[in-house]
Amino acid sequence: MPDPTTRPADDAREGAPRDRAVPAAPVPAVLPEPRPDPDGRRGPQGPYGAPHPAHSPDDRTGREDRTGREDRTGPYAPDGAGAPDTPRPPTDRLPRWRSVLAVVAHPDDESFALGALLDAFAADGATVSVLCLTHGEASTLHGVEGDLDRLRAEELAGAASVLGAGDVRLLAYPDGRLSATDPEELADRVEAVARETGPDGLLVFDPTGVTGHPDHAAATAAALRAADGLGLPVLGWTIPEAVAGRLRREHGAAFDGHPPEAVDLTVTVDRARQLKAVACHRSQAVPGSVLWRRLELLGDREHLRLLRPTGTATGAPSPR
Repeated sequence: MPDPTTRPADDAREGAPRDRAVPAAPVPAVLPEPRPDPDGRRGPQGPYGAPHPAHSPDDRTGREDRTGREDRTGPYAPDGAGAPDTPRPPTDRLPRWRSVLAVVAHPDDESFALGALLDAFAADGATVSVLCLTHGEASTLHGVEGDLDRLRAEELAGAASVLGAGDVRLLAYPDGRLSATDPEELADRVEAVARETGPDGLLVFDPTGVTGHPDHAAATAAALRAADGLGLPVLGWTIPEAVAGRLRREHGAAFDGHPPEAVDLTVTVDRARQLKAVACHRSQAVPGSVLWRRLELLGDREHLRLLRPTGTATGAPSPR
């Protein structure tokens, strides 16, 4: 995600939320190329993985086991080394939810952070919905000309379509100020959308916010409060502390991670569609962004914490 300092609160932005249904939008024709691998060990996709295998929409028996693939440089490799210095954690399967609702703060969070996971759920036949609480209008990243309020709504529509999300809700709480919004109001909005979309579980950022942006933490707090009322399980996206530390040292970004023992699921993912979705966010996916380094360090793994184990959804995992 972009450095949280690039998303200052816009103190001039006031007013009640403006709910919007997000229309479909075309996918950009030009996609960013993955970084070439200097030693050629990772293949043509570099650190981002191989093409996604085909899945039947009715096949929810679990994701293909790809743990036999060649190991890669990633979060467990020491600085400047190409081999892991500690064993990889086991690769787990995502819960076999029939439907999932992602609750995020900004357009691009669904792609930059949760993209590979949402694609994995969709590939396994789950119905994917996205609730985004702000238009991200306070970002100072501006890769293309135009009004960010409008641009980022269009970018969200295109990216969500790529990831297989058929239902996208975009609210208009002030970007950078979610933490100042009544938490009960935010939770009520999340709960209302959850009742309409009927998810088996929620997918959110870790309560730390991961990137240090307070909006991420506020969105997750609202989702957890709603989940408590609905009895739904919640998975929180996180990154290993080893990766967070590297990003803090290399980019000065305020990332928070967790040690292996605090992570409940480590999932092998394919990033092909995630990268296509990222490319839809032309205003934010700019060269030099910490996003690219994070994806490189994570390789083909994503990490999740079971924030709420309650609920009777099919395939809901048990906490470690």
